[in-house]
Amino acid sequence: MPPASAHLSRQVVLTADDFGLSLAANEAVERAHKEGILGAASLMVAGPAVEDAIARARRLPRLRVGLHLVLIEGPAVLPREQIPDLVDEQGWFPSDQLGLGLRYFFRPSVRRQLAREIHAQFAAFAATGLPLEHADAHKHMHLHPTVGRLMIEIGRGFGLNAVRVPTEPPAVLSACDRNVALSARTLALWTDRLRRRVSEAGMNAPDHVFGLAWSGRMTRERIIALAPHLPAGLSELYFHPAARRDPLLEKLMPAYQQEAELATLLDPMVALALVSVAEILPGYGGMTSGEGGGRPVSGSPGGPCSTSPGGPRNTSAGGTGAVAWGGGGVAGTGTKI
Repeated sequence: MPPASAHLSRQVVLTADDFGLSLAANEAVERAHKEGILGAASLMVAGPAVEDAIARARRLPRLRVGLHLVLIEGPAVLPREQIPDLVDEQGWFPSDQLGLGLRYFFRPSVRRQLAREIHAQFAAFAATGLPLEHADAHKHMHLHPTVGRLMIEIGRGFGLNAVRVPTEPPAVLSACDRNVALSARTLALWTDRLRRRVSEAGMNAPDHVFGLAWSGRMTRERIIALAPHLPAGLSELYFHPAARRDPLLEKLMPAYQQEAELATLLDPMVALALVSVAEILPGYGGMTSGEGGGRPVSGSPGGPCSTSPGGPRNTSAGGTGAVAWGGGGVAGTGTKI
């Protein structure tokens, strides 16, 4: 059995995307933070419910908030007159990821408009007065080399020091789910360039990210099964929770199990599974060198991902790992979450 301190080689951050998209999503973020184990959320600054999200964030001083940069399938900050090649008549970015990617890369006029919109989104976040915890992008559009470069260059001027690099270890996924899509295996190749840019900029990033292959389906069973085999280093687990389904969520994410994801974040057994093997951190934006983040993926994943006993465990009193922030609690353990 590993020593009691073995779990300290593993840290985990739990985050929520689409904060500001709808009242149902905002309510879920607040509940998951106050009553569960959610540490951070990513804000859509032009989302239909952004003012409500900002008000909730101001009431939750321990909730860390980052920018969820929207450059696909969502609303822009700037009016269409300033970015006519980016958005439709309603001011929304289209859903055509390939088409957008080609325009962003090959058309200088589009790149200029893109830079203006990215700057406007960072400026809108700054106007909230909330500390900027990190930045990521809707549908991971910052994996596009042009978007990633602009996010880092423009974000630095607004104090950005952490970026999600969506590196999801294929070996861990294969152990957990035999039906992992080929895209989950090839995506890792696209993240290397972004990780290099983030590191060269002196910014932090999680070592591993989980939530891509199971996007919208980060259920209790999957997280409990995954927990004992989290790789060494810092892992971000990101969710799309909602307190209920609404017309906008049904339109944009018809197959997502958002209420189930909220239940996962509130489930004491999920919390116990995670703190048994890792230290739960509130975010990764404030980390310094040597604390995880900004490092290349290293080490090998654990064994087959199952809920059977195994994996490193803290043998200290209570049998649970360390938690770096306060919120809800794990019933019957005395552990604060």
